[in-house]
Amino acid sequence: MDVTKFVLVIAALSWLMARGTERLGYNWQWYRITQYILSSANGDFFAGPLLHGLIVTLRITAMSLLLAFIFGLVTALFRLSNSFLARVLARGYLECIRNTPLLVQLFFIYFVLSPVFDMSRFASAVLALSLFEGAYASEIFRSGIVSLQRGQWEAAYSLGLSTFHNYRYIILPQAIRRVLPPLTNQAISLVKDSALVSTIAIYDLTMQGRAIIAETYLTFEIWFTIAAIYLLITVSLSVVVNTMEKRIGVTT
Repeated sequence: MDVTKFVLVIAALSWLMARGTERLGYNWQWYRITQYILSSANGDFFAGPLLHGLIVTLRITAMSLLLAFIFGLVTALFRLSNSFLARVLARGYLECIRNTPLLVQLFFIYFVLSPVFDMSRFASAVLALSLFEGAYASEIFRSGIVSLQRGQWEAAYSLGLSTFHNYRYIILPQAIRRVLPPLTNQAISLVKDSALVSTIAIYDLTMQGRAIIAETYLTFEIWFTIAAIYLLITVSLSVVVNTMEKRIGVTT
């Protein structure tokens, strides 16, 4: 029954798409798409512009994800710290990032900070994405830490462990199991948000798609292909994390 429902939904969407394009008078040219992903000449294969853009997107996403988790964990620890200055800094960072659009932050870093610190477009994009996603990741880390029973802290201190070793050996290993599912959602959000870096002329997947459309006018074919590539990335990420959850026995 579930398979039947799925097939019916796909059929309905296909019918709607066909009817819409028929009324628009659009001429589909899917046969031209493969050359922009992978092309061949004299028996050798070459990466097309979409594949080059995908590599840039994956690089930006990987580096931003790592930094976002670092920023998020440090901010969460600052918010739970006994230091008034640390709590103020963490709160200020969270309020500034979460209450302003990512696009504005990206422009601010690229047009204001990058000339001062001599940062490249790539570095500006990574910094903007990591700061933005790190603010949300910090609340995920903090919620995972405070969800642990107080007895865990008391038992660790009774054994003579310092705060650092308490976090290192007792608190964080348990918290990671609880925050892995929401962190996965944040990673998926980062993959999609990375499309905004095209606004500062970084030739990622989205920017390459825009360039191809401007040259060929294959509007729907290119955008649907790009959407399918993003979908493949996010679904693959979800599958990997679900496998990790089963291996380590994540508590949701």
